[in-house]
Amino acid sequence: MVRTRIIGTGSYLPERVVTNADVAAPLGVSPGHIDRLTGIRERRWAADHEASSDMAVIAGQRALDAAGCTAASLDAIILSTTSPDAAFPSTACHVQRRLGCRGVGAFDVAASCSGFLYGLSMAHAMVQSGHVRTCLVVSAEIKSRFLDPADEATAMLFGDGAGAVVVRGDTAADPHGSGVLGIRLHADGSRHELIRIPAGGSRTPASPETMQRQAHRLRMNGPSLFRLAIRRIEQAVQDILKEFGVRLDEVGQVVLHQANGRILAQVAQRLSIPPDRLSSVIERYGNTSSASLPIALDAAVRAGTITTGDLVLLGSFGGGLTWGTGLVRW
Repeated sequence: MVRTRIIGTGSYLPERVVTNADVAAPLGVSPGHIDRLTGIRERRWAADHEASSDMAVIAGQRALDAAGCTAASLDAIILSTTSPDAAFPSTACHVQRRLGCRGVGAFDVAASCSGFLYGLSMAHAMVQSGHVRTCLVVSAEIKSRFLDPADEATAMLFGDGAGAVVVRGDTAADPHGSGVLGIRLHADGSRHELIRIPAGGSRTPASPETMQRQAHRLRMNGPSLFRLAIRRIEQAVQDILKEFGVRLDEVGQVVLHQANGRILAQVAQRLSIPPDRLSSVIERYGNTSSASLPIALDAAVRAGTITTGDLVLLGSFGGGLTWGTGLVRW
C-alpha cells in the first residue's frame, strides 16, 4: 500500500514585529486589553516589497531542505492563500518559477483559514491515486494589507507568514506505519457573511465607491464566528477520532489553526487537551490565516515536540465557512 508521508516542514515569518502597543492606539484600547482578549502579544507583518509568493518560496525551500530533497524532485505544488500576488496567474505558478521546477503542476486553493488542510487533502489524494509521488503544500498569507486599523474585530488579530510541508508517497510494508491516516473537510456556505472581504471580485468590482467605503478591507462578525469555531472544531475532532478508533490520550500533539488564544483555550477545555499537547504560537505570530497551521506544525517539529511515531491531530476553521481535521502518524 502507498502511504502519504510528511517528510519535511518549513515556515517563514517576516522580520517586522508589530506589538500590541502598535495596533492598540488606533483602536483606543490598551495593549493589555488585546492580550487578554486574544492571547496575542505580537505579530509579524510583511515588508512593503514582500508578496505572498516571496514568503511561500522561503517556507517551501526550508521544507525541501528539511526533507532532504530538491525542487527538481517535486511533481506538484499546491498553494493555499486568500491574499494572492494577483488575481491571476496563480501564486503557485510564481513559486514554481522561483523554485525552478518548470513543468510540474501548480495551482492555488482558496479555503480561507482551512486552506492548508484542503491543500494537504488534495496532495494526499493525488499521491494515493498515483498521479504524483512528491508534492509541496504551502500556505502563504499577507492579511495586514487588508486590515482596517480602526476595526477592533480584525486589526488586533491578523499577522503575515507562510508554512509548508513536503509530502511523498512511499510503499509501506507496515500498514500501521507513518503517514496521513485521513483528512475530513467541511463547509457551510450559508454563513459566508461572518468573515469576508466584500468587494474586489466579479460580484462587486473595485470602483471609486468601493474604495471610499473601504469595502476591500477584511470584515468579521467576531462573536458569532467565535462560538461557531469552537463548536465546529470540537465536533469535527470528536468525529475523526471516533471514525479511526483513536482516543484523545493516544494523540501526541494537537495542532490547530491559530485563530485566537481564547478559542484554543476553549477547545482545549472542552476536549480535555493537556497544555503540553496543544501546539500554540498565537502569542508570537497572531492569526496568520491558512499559514497558521503549518507554521505551528513546523515550530512543533523543530522544537522536538513532535517526534517519529507520534499521532498528530490537525484541525482548522475559517471563512466560507470551512473547517477540517486530519490524523497523521509521524
